[in-house]
Amino acid sequence: METAIVVFTRDLRLRDNPALHLACSGARQVVPLFVADPALTAPPNRSRFLAQSLAVLRDQLRERGADLVIRRGDTTTEVMRLAGQAAAGGVFIADDVSRFAARRREALTRECARHRLDLVCTPGLTVVPPGDLKPYRMFTPYWRAWSVVPWRQYCPVPERIRMAPVADTGSLPPAVVACASPGLAPGGERAGRQHFLAWRAHVLAGYADKRDDLPGDGTSRLSAYLRFGCVSPLEVAIGVADRPGGEEFRRQLAWRDFFYQATAAFPDIAVSDYRPGTASWRRDQDGLEAWCAGRTGIPIVDAGMRQLAEEGFMHNRARMITASFLTRNLGIDWREGYRHFSALLADADVASNAGNWQWVAGTGHSTRPNRVMNPLRQAQRFDKHGDYVRRYVPELAGLDAGRIHTPWRLPGADRRGYPAPIVELTSNPA
Repeated sequence: METAIVVFTRDLRLRDNPALHLACSGARQVVPLFVADPALTAPPNRSRFLAQSLAVLRDQLRERGADLVIRRGDTTTEVMRLAGQAAAGGVFIADDVSRFAARRREALTRECARHRLDLVCTPGLTVVPPGDLKPYRMFTPYWRAWSVVPWRQYCPVPERIRMAPVADTGSLPPAVVACASPGLAPGGERAGRQHFLAWRAHVLAGYADKRDDLPGDGTSRLSAYLRFGCVSPLEVAIGVADRPGGEEFRRQLAWRDFFYQATAAFPDIAVSDYRPGTASWRRDQDGLEAWCAGRTGIPIVDAGMRQLAEEGFMHNRARMITASFLTRNLGIDWREGYRHFSALLADADVASNAGNWQWVAGTGHSTRPNRVMNPLRQAQRFDKHGDYVRRYVPELAGLDAGRIHTPWRLPGADRRGYPAPIVELTSNPA
């Protein structure tokens, strides 16, 4: 093949990029392309992270003799137009599982056939592609299969990339986005790899014991880099193997893959209950607004929601606590929470976000659909000294853990404008 188009989507990296690797191996020259499709409207945090990631990707491509072509419009239309201009013989793109990705794949398949272009849909967004294992309804048997299935070969970075001439490469989206969270992590492959290597060297060994510790923040914080493909999930899985803490972390990567295969089998996961008829919801606009604003009067819940607003990220344990509070204590539909998380999380995607929300709400793939996480008990276990709450709820910064974990007992003078609890809770586990 003389020329191939490489369509970057959620694989914004050069290392272990199967689409790029196969295109460079099978064609004399390539045209790297990213299409900003108006059908996908990203909220501020993901817009800024994406813009920074694209800027880094363009720089990396230029270092190897190529460039990143930016187009705006319908993905299939822009791919076909560029293929015609570059006289391309094939299109390479990473496969995905969302409804949008499925429609894009169908349109590309149809138009590539009509124009007699080869279309190659590659893996790369997960460690184990969704189709490599049969669909599993529960995680534990999936984890067993995931742990023994052969993985694909790692794809090395091309030393040089010969690019077909393109008259106008297009402009990058602005990297400064109004309303983005002030503490949002920087996007791009360089930042993602640096973060991964530092975390692996200094934190991974204690991951099994400390990953749920809220103030310790021992989570990898790789989720946004994985969501945009700035780091390869396969490379991460290989990179933690045979290290202390590595097996526990690979289990979390398997959870991510689990929800991808679940979404491939159940594409309506973001809008419909996986287990219909298992829950009933009530309207509570005041409760929903208090939850979104981090003003529920339950310190551990409010700390999580304020971390989300501040950083575009939330600790995984806090995600479970806040989601359980919304659905189990307030009785509000999980889809309301899913939408709020989608608006703020830099790492939000359909599979992981909806899959985890349904798991907590009891409508999804959980083996314990009736489980309720008592936020007070969770705070006592995972924020024992109240440091996480004090970090994100400054009204309570001067209080000890005992008063933080019994918010209904706080006198007005100690609240400093902090609200009373909007619901009554007991201190019973879980």
